[in-house]
Amino acid sequence: MEILKGLFKFIYSKTFLIQLIIAITMLVIICFVALQWLESSTNHDQRIVVPSLSKKTLDEVGTILEAKDLRYEVQDSANYNPDYPRYSVIEQNPVAGNMVKENRKIYVTLNPSGYKKIVVPNVVQKTRRQAEPKLVALGFRIGTITTVPNMSSLVLELRHKGKKIKPGDKLMKTSVIDLVVGDESGKRVNLSPDTKS
Repeated sequence: MEILKGLFKFIYSKTFLIQLIIAITMLVIICFVALQWLESSTNHDQRIVVPSLSKKTLDEVGTILEAKDLRYEVQDSANYNPDYPRYSVIEQNPVAGNMVKENRKIYVTLNPSGYKKIVVPNVVQKTRRQAEPKLVALGFRIGTITTVPNMSSLVLELRHKGKKIKPGDKLMKTSVIDLVVGDESGKRVNLSPDTKS
C-alpha cells in the first residue's frame, strides 16, 4: 500500500510532470526531424516538368535532361517515319508536360536511319487483283503495269527500277514495284530478265 501511495505521489509530482513534458517534446522533435529527412531524401515536394524531346538528337536529349536533373534510356527503334530526322526522338515516356521527380528516367524511342527492308511476296502467277493489295499491305507501291501477249491475265513478273525481282528478294519499304501482266491474247513472249518489255 505504501508503494502505491509513493507511486501516485510521484506521478502527480512536479518532477514527474517536467520529465513527461521533456520526453514528449523530445519525441515530437525526433518525429519532426525524421519526417523532414524522409521528405528531403524522397524529393516529396519536388516536381519537374518533362520537356518535349520530339525530333531532338541524343546529344540534345542528354543536354536538356541533364539540366533538369533527369536521365534517359533509349528503347528499341520504331518504324521509320519520314516526318522526323534520322536518329531523332520519335516517342518519349513519360510524355512532355508530365510532372516527375528529380533523377527520373525518361524512355526515348529513336527514328531509324530509313525504311526497313521487306521480303517481296510470291505474287507471280496470281491475278492482278490478288497481287496489288498484298504488295500494298506490306508497304510497297505499285508502279507501271505492263501487259504482254500471254494466254492468261496473271502477273508474270515483278520489276524494280527496270530489273526483274524474284519472290524472296528484299526491298526497302515504299519501294515501287512494276508489274508485268498477261493480256489473255493467247500468244506468248519470252521476257528478258533485266529489261522492260
